[in-house]
Amino acid sequence: MAAEYKEISPSAPAGEQLLNWIDNRFPLTKLYKEHLSEYYVPKNLNFWYFFGSLALLVLVIQIISGIFLVMHYKPDATLNAAGVPVAFASVEYIMREVEWGWLIRYIHSTGASFFFIVVYLHMFRGLIYGSYRKPRELIWLFGCGILLVMMAIAFTGYLLPWGQMSLWGAVVIVNLFVAIPIIGPDLALLIRGDFVVGDATLNRFFSLHVIALPLVLLGLVVAHIIALHEVGSNNPDGIEIKKHKDANGKPLDGIPFHPYYSVHDLMGVGVFLMIFSAVVFFAPTGGGFFLKYTNLIPADPLVTPAHIAPVWYFAPFYSMLRAVTTEFMYVLVAGVWLAAFIGIFRSGFGTVGKGLVLGGAVVGTLAMLGLDAMFWGVVIMGAAVVILCFLPWFDRAPVASIRYRPTWNKYLYGAFVVNFAIMGYFGVLPPSVLSTRFSQFGTLFYLGFFLLMPWWSRLGEFKPVPSRVSFTPH
Repeated sequence: MAAEYKEISPSAPAGEQLLNWIDNRFPLTKLYKEHLSEYYVPKNLNFWYFFGSLALLVLVIQIISGIFLVMHYKPDATLNAAGVPVAFASVEYIMREVEWGWLIRYIHSTGASFFFIVVYLHMFRGLIYGSYRKPRELIWLFGCGILLVMMAIAFTGYLLPWGQMSLWGAVVIVNLFVAIPIIGPDLALLIRGDFVVGDATLNRFFSLHVIALPLVLLGLVVAHIIALHEVGSNNPDGIEIKKHKDANGKPLDGIPFHPYYSVHDLMGVGVFLMIFSAVVFFAPTGGGFFLKYTNLIPADPLVTPAHIAPVWYFAPFYSMLRAVTTEFMYVLVAGVWLAAFIGIFRSGFGTVGKGLVLGGAVVGTLAMLGLDAMFWGVVIMGAAVVILCFLPWFDRAPVASIRYRPTWNKYLYGAFVVNFAIMGYFGVLPPSVLSTRFSQFGTLFYLGFFLLMPWWSRLGEFKPVPSRVSFTPH
């Protein structure tokens, strides 16, 4: 069927004629209405809702700054005439010779840390307000996918400067795959592209960092936004605004995203850019957290740094990896048996069901004690991220928002944040008895927070949820 064309008066202004010409070939006005001027969002969104748009802003900053860096960067691990790796020398060239190159490099490196800060805060907002609950499960899953791809991009990008921490950090992380039974050594060889981390590894990571992973990330971001606009935004009260509409079908508790929240977000963007600029110009290394000082030394495979530490945004998960020692395995085994006994005595399993549970506990025990602790450390580190995907099904509370949950829930969420931060702090420090013990406790708390959520999320006295959103004009 031929497309229907909208005709306008030949005497109409040139701007209207151009817009009509575009609309007849591309749904520009339709997209503007559906996603901006006629996309209704709750009236009561607070400052926690800045971080979604800020994440998109930082993504654009990273892409643009990355494009300019690629113009001068050379992914080559061979040594030049001065005995310095070409990749490291190209970064130094950007910093010292390219006009404004130092600024572009600091924008990109600082932007990586700010990207994780914004995304972590964005996910925490979803956690406390129940933005992952029905019907927004898919939005949350796309968001978890974004986090995983961000981690992969950050890891591959961390290798590119080819400094000491780049090289040895990659050696440590890639060698973790060796702990995987049967396929581990071959998988590590595939990732490295050689028997050691070297030029082949650098070129692989460069192609992943610059082309493959960003394309996946952009696809997930688009899917995240489309899914969000399909079901609508959540709000601090956890109330669906589509339940109450006026005669024209517009939500009574909603307002158009544009111009109200588009202007509202501009304020958040302004504050963010001031903070971001202050860090870029006055503290681009972030005290050694954003840029490791060890990475200012050219990579040398013959000299191992005294302490190999990840960037701060990986540190909590690295802490979980180090927490899994041989003695810690017995704690995990005890946890498996405790869960098995709870499942037997507090469920309606018959004789066959109880036998299967006990059999599963036995198999789990043999698997845990039969495999190396490093393997289970890798499993727990990965599970700490993947477990976020199951949050929509773990939470059994009758209300979505923390506003209407028992007061002790706020302290529990606060303890979760403090635990995550302290594990991150210990993750960048050299291993010690204190850091190992706390990491072990923190790992159990982190995993228990999610695995026990189907039980504790239903406990306590819940406050009545109003039928309409609570909103005070200001």
